[in-house]
Amino acid sequence: MPLTIIRNDISAMETDAIVNAANAQLVEGGGVCGAIFDKAGSQQMAEACAKIGGCPVGGAVITPGFNLKAKYVIHAVGPIWQGGNQDEEKLLRSAYRSSLELASANKLKSVAFPLISAGIYHYPRQEALAIALDEIQRYLMDHELDVTMVLYGHSTAELGYKLQKDLKSYIDDHYVEEHYYRRLPQESEDLPMAAPAMMRQGSDEILQEIKIDFPHEVTFSEALLKLIDAKGISDVTAYKKSNIDRKLFSKIRSNRVYNPTKRTVLAFTIGLRLSIDEAQDLLAKAGYAFSPCHKRDLIVMWFLEKRQYDINQVNAALFDFDQELLGA
Repeated sequence: MPLTIIRNDISAMETDAIVNAANAQLVEGGGVCGAIFDKAGSQQMAEACAKIGGCPVGGAVITPGFNLKAKYVIHAVGPIWQGGNQDEEKLLRSAYRSSLELASANKLKSVAFPLISAGIYHYPRQEALAIALDEIQRYLMDHELDVTMVLYGHSTAELGYKLQKDLKSYIDDHYVEEHYYRRLPQESEDLPMAAPAMMRQGSDEILQEIKIDFPHEVTFSEALLKLIDAKGISDVTAYKKSNIDRKLFSKIRSNRVYNPTKRTVLAFTIGLRLSIDEAQDLLAKAGYAFSPCHKRDLIVMWFLEKRQYDINQVNAALFDFDQELLGA
């Protein structure tokens, strides 16, 4: 997957490289830096960093990973938060960009990032995550690289209070327990979205309203390619804005009867900036529908209704509510 968010200890990641939230002196510190030095082998890592001699704020350097599962460590120096008027955003973006460029220059295929500067450097976490996701996405629009954002704890405040509150209210208003619905042969997440008025009716009436139309004359692949053309965007823009791997998109394009996962289809509804009706049609082409039994579907619907199409913000919201991320 081009960009994903997980909870983990970054020093345990098995990517080609992990990024260390380093200081300008490249000496062992606390937090993420201390954990990476410790697992890599403090003496070996200290000697490798000493040979480099230091790194400016906003820059990045690379060393071997030594005893880590990752082959390399990219040491990125983020800014100390000083209120936001000392070029902190510019320097933080530069730290991410420098790390990504270093990964590409060394022909690495995968890299894992911590949330740079959000620990002992006190960069506000919500802003730090937004900058990280935006800068990584900008880079991935022109480069092929698998990137993972590794958050050590739960990102309960990452979205910002208002966005999280609005999403929670939407979920509370629309969420329906699965036992109200008849299970279909497909996985339960494929059930269609029920209107709030229907939810207040008896279960038999609800079941009578549930109908799934599976058009056979146009496949998912054909419908997707027509939508891309109709939106006037390139294939590359379509799959990158949807957080879809290039190889997967190639399979979809070359196989007119390709059977995608639901999270792949949902990703395209965001990346192609679809309306709710367009999204429902595309889901139906793949044999799916929005379900009120799944919070992931409700979160995606909320973003579609609000016409907010940033796939990274959607995935941050899904992460915040412990849901599977979009893309593949």
